[in-house]
Amino acid sequence: MKVKVISRSADEFTRERSQDLQRVYHNYDPNLRPQEKAVEYVRALNAAKLEKIFARPFIGAMDGHIDAVSCMAKNPNYLKGLFSGSMDGDIRLWDIASRRTVCQYPGHQGAVRGLTVSTDGQVLVSCGVDSTVRLWNVPVATLTNSDDLSDNSVEPLATYVWKSAFWAVDHQWDGDLFATAGGQVDIWNPNRSQPVNSFQWGTDTVISVKFNPGEPNVLATSASDRSIVLYDLRMSSPARKVIMRTRTNAISWNPMEPMNFTAANEDCNCYSYDARKLEVAKCVHMGHESAVMDIDYSPTGREFVTGSYDRTIRIFQYNGGRSREIYHTKRMQRVFCVKFTCDASYVISGSDDTNLRLWKAKASEQLGVLHPRERRKHDYHEAVKNRYKHLPEIKRIVRHRHLPRPIYKAAALRRTMIDAEKRKAERRKAHSAPGSIVTVPVRKRRIIKEVE
Repeated sequence: MKVKVISRSADEFTRERSQDLQRVYHNYDPNLRPQEKAVEYVRALNAAKLEKIFARPFIGAMDGHIDAVSCMAKNPNYLKGLFSGSMDGDIRLWDIASRRTVCQYPGHQGAVRGLTVSTDGQVLVSCGVDSTVRLWNVPVATLTNSDDLSDNSVEPLATYVWKSAFWAVDHQWDGDLFATAGGQVDIWNPNRSQPVNSFQWGTDTVISVKFNPGEPNVLATSASDRSIVLYDLRMSSPARKVIMRTRTNAISWNPMEPMNFTAANEDCNCYSYDARKLEVAKCVHMGHESAVMDIDYSPTGREFVTGSYDRTIRIFQYNGGRSREIYHTKRMQRVFCVKFTCDASYVISGSDDTNLRLWKAKASEQLGVLHPRERRKHDYHEAVKNRYKHLPEIKRIVRHRHLPRPIYKAAALRRTMIDAEKRKAERRKAHSAPGSIVTVPVRKRRIIKEVE
């Protein structure tokens, strides 16, 4: 007869120091723990509740502008550097860590509509409604100075005067060229005073421009004639064009999947497209109650942030139809620009009330250095929440958000209107000849046509 015995070495269970944890062996046989799922469910429920209790996304505001913040730009070479432009022509360089102004760039006579930084982080490009493009030197050496540098001002390296107002500017991810949007799309070289190339498809104003992060010669624009146009610098004419029912205010490319981009639209939604197949949207991101003014992808490519005219900021998964976070404060007005920081940990918003606000990308994330045991505890809570997220009670707690009363009422009204339109379409289809009315999916409904 064989007898099974437990054989363990005493050396494996002896602690070297009194502060060490006692080693324990676990038998993971489910028959030994019939209540394991019930215990894990309670832990997931408590983790979801704790996440709501500790959700404090707002970190602080950066004030200094005396007019509405209209645009922002990140410095790809410096994690804490952020540029902002306002409607009165003021441009500022901020140190996000200390939330103070490092440098000012005076010179524009009207609203600053576009900011971008060169790939090496040495040159700032700005444009505005005063029909000028200005190049500025970025004073990286002063960023580490502990003195108050808010009174420092810099003279422009170059100024280009053009015949029409500018609405946006963007720099190549890999190259020396930058593009401006206005009456047409102009491609500039910093060493020349005239555009090296110009594109025009129609006569309406181009309001946004973005270079592709994977292919430096491809860029996307949106115009006031409700069109989204793709350009290739290697061709003499635009490549593709799609016309929607409402205007697109901003475009952002996915940095991890450079063939995909998301458009922020006037109809309160965002639309994700594959640049190779523009006749149908890949995903429709819903939730805002007013026009979406700006959009920016996280460096990870897994989510993006949007700012809206309804005075809220929302964070969406790249393939999610609904937002996972809604940020708002009592004093924040219409949001005109939003940015993810280069480490994907924070979100920055610029609004009509002259302030920039700093938010956590994860509302309940603990700031500061975490001990290994704390990190393991947070990872475990995330794991059990993800395992039981489909259950009704946990799903309700995770999805619940408190909204200001005007936004809550606007959402209810918008929901009533959408339901009424849906009922009307169903009744019209029911009382028509079979096959005469075809139901168009939401991903195609807002697209009028594609032009090649």
